Amino acid sequence: MEQVISSIMDSIGMIMGFSLAGFGVGVGILGSKIAEAVGRNPEVKNEIVSSLMIIMIILSIFILLMFAFCFMLLFFNPFAS
Repeated sequence: MEQVISSIMDSIGMIMGFSLAGFGVGVGILGSKIAEAVGRNPEVKNEIVSSLMIIMIILSIFILLMFAFCFMLLFFNPFAS
């Protein structure tokens, strides 16, 4: 039983770590492309920034859903009972 709980905790940690690392890398690449686009065409800065905010809101919602999934695995796991 303790081995199952230990494996669950390990997998939840890996899920959270890899997803947050991927989120950080993706936001970094997105930021560099946004800076490049604004540098090439500064007149459309407002449209680019508004689309960036929409993308960041969607990514934040996915991260919050990942946290909810991890907490469901922690507290309502059928394998741990």
